[in-house]
Amino acid sequence: MRGLHRTYRTTVGTLRRRRLEVEAVRGIDLEIGRGELFGLLGPNGAGKTTTIRMLCTLLLPTSGTVRVLGLDAVTQAREVRRRIGYVFGGDRGLYDRLSAYDNLRYFAELYALDPRRMRARIGEVLESVGRAGREKERVEGFSRGMRQRLHLARGLLHDPPVLFFDEPTIGVDPVGAREVRQLISGLQERGKTVLLTTHYMFEADSLCQRIAVISRGRIVASGSPRDLKSAVSDRTVVEIEAYGIGEPALARMRQLPGVESVTVENKDQAQVVSVQSRDSVQLTGRLMELLQGVRVERIGTREPTLEDAYVALVTGG
Repeated sequence: MRGLHRTYRTTVGTLRRRRLEVEAVRGIDLEIGRGELFGLLGPNGAGKTTTIRMLCTLLLPTSGTVRVLGLDAVTQAREVRRRIGYVFGGDRGLYDRLSAYDNLRYFAELYALDPRRMRARIGEVLESVGRAGREKERVEGFSRGMRQRLHLARGLLHDPPVLFFDEPTIGVDPVGAREVRQLISGLQERGKTVLLTTHYMFEADSLCQRIAVISRGRIVASGSPRDLKSAVSDRTVVEIEAYGIGEPALARMRQLPGVESVTVENKDQAQVVSVQSRDSVQLTGRLMELLQGVRVERIGTREPTLEDAYVALVTGG
C-alpha cells in the first residue's frame, strides 16, 4: 500500500441536510512480507476494515495504490480475488436455510473449484475447522462459534496464499477462540500470508510477527510486539479494582503529575482502572487518597503490556 486514501461522502442534519466528506483512511503506507502474520490494530472507526476491504477489492481507494502479490487490486481485481481469502467475525455471510455443506458447495462454485475435487476439498476444510460430521445440518441451528468456524472454512476453500481475518474470534467462546488462533498460527507456519485485525491485544501479541496501529485513518506506529511495548517500558501501571469510582475521581487521577493515561474497564459489577505513569512517580498513596469512601478490592502495580502501549498510541498518552 502506498499513499492509500479513502473518502466517503455522506449527509448530516435533520431539517437542513448538508453534504459531508469523511476521510476514513488518510495516506497509509504499509508493506507486508510474504509468509508474514501481520496485525492491524485500532479503535472502532479508525479505518481497519476500510483498509482490508480495499485490499480485498471490495472498495476502491480514492487515491493511492494497493498491490497484493504484485497485482494491482484495482486494475487486476479478478486475479487478486483468486488468490485471497477473507474471513470476518459475526453472523453475516452465510445462508441459514442451507446446510453447512451446501453453503460451502455454493462458495466453491463461485471460486470455480474443480467439480471433481470439490467434495474432497469441502471435507478437508470442515475437518480443519472441527466441523466434520455436522455438514448436513442447517446453518440456522448453529451457534455463533459454529458459524465462525464455517466462515473460516469458506475462506480456506480455494487454498489462497493470502488470508485476511477481520476480528475472527469476536463473540466466540474461549475454547473456540483458542482453536481459531491455533488454526491461524498453523496457516502462517504453512507459508500463508495473514493479515489479522483484532481488539484482543493478547491475541495480537501471541500471534503477530509485526503490528501496525491505526488511529483516525493514519498509521501511528508499527513494529514487532516487543518494539511497541518498548515505547512504554519506562512506565509503571497501577491497577485498581474497585466499586463506584465516579467521573470526578477519574478526572482528578488524570490530572495527577506524571500520569500518562487512565483507562477504565467494567468487570462484572466492578471497575478495573489502569493508571499509566513514569517509573519515578509513586502514585499509589495519592490514588488511595482520591478513593476515600470507595470500596477498593485490589490495588497493585505491574509492567506495561501491549494493550498499555496500544492505549498510549491511540490516545496520544
